[in-house]
Amino acid sequence: MYNPRRAFDSQLAKLDEDLLAMGREAEAMLHDALKALAERDVRLAEKTIARDDVVDRYRFDIETRAMEIIATQQPAARDLRRVFAALSIAMDVERVGDYSVDICKLAIRLAERPLFKPLVDIPRMANLVVQMLRESLEGFVSRDLALIEKMIKDDDEVDYLYQYLHDELCEFMKKDPDLVDQAVPLILIARYLERVADHITNIGERVFYVETGELKELHQ
Repeated sequence: MYNPRRAFDSQLAKLDEDLLAMGREAEAMLHDALKALAERDVRLAEKTIARDDVVDRYRFDIETRAMEIIATQQPAARDLRRVFAALSIAMDVERVGDYSVDICKLAIRLAERPLFKPLVDIPRMANLVVQMLRESLEGFVSRDLALIEKMIKDDDEVDYLYQYLHDELCEFMKKDPDLVDQAVPLILIARYLERVADHITNIGERVFYVETGELKELHQ
């Protein structure tokens, strides 16, 4: 016997699956972008840039599926918040892919010669950002606000590392202007990672909204 609620829940579950798959693809792009930077691997950077189309297709499919749910199921209350949250989250995850492309472009530019200093803080930032992405998406699917609270704390560490690295690289440039060609792109990469973390924080806010009905800024 056809059960409308069961069919609706199946549609919502598929939406969750697509978001997690999109998140995994964006996470892989970010990982490979930083690997290309660290290893001066132009080919990997170029392959990673090409994968942005995959993330974009996920966003389109999620938007299409969400609009079909709204049109055919007319969800209300929490279910409607969940669908709208999925739409918003897909846009933020897409930006993770976009920033990964930006990092790859700078990695290609920096691959011409060895970096003047080992990469330490940028990989630390990247690891935190990847962890935040996992926590936010898992929090959405599992409805676990504790994961969202942890993600917000991780964002504080990302902000601290960005400011530390920014100040350090500026000092290098003051002492040796010849380092500008490398230091400025590294500052931009750190800034991109900080912006990715901001988009992931947006995801957390949508999860909080789904579960509580309250839309508020979680990171003060």
